[in-house]
Amino acid sequence: MAKYKVLFLDIDGTILREDHTIEESTKIAVSQAKAQGIEVFLATGRPLHEISNIAEQLDITSFIGYNGAYALYQDNVIVNEPMPAEMIEQYLQTADENQHEMILYTKQLNLLTTTEAESVQQFIKYFALQDVKLYGNEYVNDILGITIMNVEPDQPSLYHFQNEDIYLSQVNVAGLEHCYDVIRENVNKGIATRKILEKLNISPDEAIAFGDGMNDKQMLSYVGNSFAMGNATPELLKYARYQTTTVEDSGIYNGLKTLGIIK
Repeated sequence: MAKYKVLFLDIDGTILREDHTIEESTKIAVSQAKAQGIEVFLATGRPLHEISNIAEQLDITSFIGYNGAYALYQDNVIVNEPMPAEMIEQYLQTADENQHEMILYTKQLNLLTTTEAESVQQFIKYFALQDVKLYGNEYVNDILGITIMNVEPDQPSLYHFQNEDIYLSQVNVAGLEHCYDVIRENVNKGIATRKILEKLNISPDEAIAFGDGMNDKQMLSYVGNSFAMGNATPELLKYARYQTTTVEDSGIYNGLKTLGIIK
């Protein structure tokens, strides 16, 4: 059997169920992986300052956050890639012109373009965001990630500027389909995963990853043992080596059982 050394786990739709709880089988799966010496990373679009409770429940101390813009191996910073200030300014202007709202994430804060819009309140409530305040230009050099809200299906292209290599990834949560994460092609979960593996001297064939949304595609493409959840966005399936069951049906547990990690 291959010796697996590292496991990357998306959070929403992969670890967390719709009611924001973690299935007992997922806790067992993570515990058994760790008992075999496998290093476990949470790999999420969320800001790291908002996931401490999840990390504590699973006893995880290594992270990829902000869709790959910031990564920690235990206490060591592996990736730190804020968005360019010019990009932030372009996005703010485009959002304002099209009645879109934004949440901009720093290492400590979730910065809002407004607190009044229903889409913003819905997003904050669903993700139980705590550290929120209004955006100010003093933060322009500190932004690690962006979510754009109230976006119609034909509008993501508004944010594809000629000098930027980005795409918008729809949030894979029922009721939040109007929300999109901004993903940079040169800063994403896949590139963060590669940098971590290089730092730890681990080959892709010794790495495992689970995800459910298009912000996971580069990560699933890079590792040798990738799983799309049963509830994954259909387009994601072509980037994964395997498909497992849903987040509501022991998806992580069953995937690790396929690899022989769960006995």
